[in-house]
Amino acid sequence: MLHGSCQCGAVEFEVSGPLRDVIACHCTQCRKVSGHCWAASTAPIAAFRMIRDDGLRWFRSSATARRGFCGTCGATLFWEPSGEARWSFSPGVIDGPTGLTTAEHIFMQDAGDYYAPEGPPPPLTTVTGPLSASCLCGAARFTLLGPAGDITACHCTQCRKLSGHYSASFDAAESGIAWAANTTVQEYETPGHALRGFCGTCGSNLYFRGAQGEFCVEAGVVTGATGGRLTAHIFVANKGDYYDLDDGLPQFAGAS
Repeated sequence: MLHGSCQCGAVEFEVSGPLRDVIACHCTQCRKVSGHCWAASTAPIAAFRMIRDDGLRWFRSSATARRGFCGTCGATLFWEPSGEARWSFSPGVIDGPTGLTTAEHIFMQDAGDYYAPEGPPPPLTTVTGPLSASCLCGAARFTLLGPAGDITACHCTQCRKLSGHYSASFDAAESGIAWAANTTVQEYETPGHALRGFCGTCGSNLYFRGAQGEFCVEAGVVTGATGGRLTAHIFVANKGDYYDLDDGLPQFAGAS
């Protein structure tokens, strides 16, 4: 029996085994929603016990599936294929060890230009103009100055809870963000008084604004090339037990 919850606690559940090992998905939809890439195990719906679900929201992401997220904090939680009576769930929201392993990567051809699903990141992509970014449903859209530059993967509990796996983001000047549409954007205040921006319609993680004003954009919401490159992993002391880091990049137990 595993216990899971979103960051704010408005969604809480238990799921019993046996559970499928984790699959990491790099499709555009999963990258938009999680802000990097998404990982999931799966179980029959009957294996879940919802302890609290007042924060649970669903978004119909395609004709064949819908995605569940917390409408209060934006945590990426579930994926439900139509007609299959099962839920895939984020191992990143499990409290404590999962006992699972990552079995495979899928849709690797759709991975962002700043990382490789396995092994070291690819060479830098040349980007000369502004970057375009959006949530999955397209209700939140903005542009910003490119290229993205250094991108950092964060494995802290908060980032794992909100993304469903772990996050990857890059520093940006908030003054350079030009919103084309932002009426669905919601912000969740973390215990450290930072603000996490997400789309209230589809749950896509968008940005992080620190308590001191620092601003980061989730790399997965950039449409097309970022011109950035993953350069380090931070807070690896809190990383999930179900995946390994094999890209050879520097790793820091806490902040870099």
